Amino acid sequence: MSDLTVLIFDFPNSAFGPDRTEALRPLAADIADQPGLLWKIWTEEPASGRAGGVYLFATRAAAEAYHAMHAARLAARGVTGIEATYRGVNETLSLIDRAPLG
Repeated sequence: MSDLTVLIFDFPNSAFGPDRTEALRPLAADIADQPGLLWKIWTEEPASGRAGGVYLFATRAAAEAYHAMHAARLAARGVTGIEATYRGVNETLSLIDRAPLG
């Protein structure tokens, strides 16, 4: 069984659009350098006021370490209502469906 771990973050957010994207470029660069991170998809849903991300980490330990750090970083910025979920990965089936697993 693979140790690949998906981490899904979801939280309230009220800022969307090109200005937010530009403002978050430094954060995106920092996230890209996190140990064990293979990729991240940024998520936004302006209609419900939610944002977050779907992350793929090489290991559960790397995902847990990132979760602790990022939740604290968000909380320091005043973000509350943070939800985080972990999922294992079935690589065999995911590869059939063209998952970018690394």
